[in-house]
Amino acid sequence: MSSIENISNSPRLNSLQISLLRLFSQNISDDQTLEIRKLMMNYFDVQLKAELETVIEEKGYTEDDFRQMLNSKS
Repeated sequence: MSSIENISNSPRLNSLQISLLRLFSQNISDDQTLEIRKLMMNYFDVQLKAELETVIEEKGYTEDDFRQMLNSKS
């Protein structure tokens, strides 16, 4: 399969992906690129922590539950 076929068979980019491609096609410095990456990582870190808190509350996990999970052999 050629690379052109791979592109045409891949899912379409969403609006955020297109915006990021446009942003990174500009002449931005390595420092700016790193800062943008840090901002994105921070955003997803906050989202992941919120999701984790929701699951912990729904499951009713305690600190002891996590200790047992860490110490179990399975």
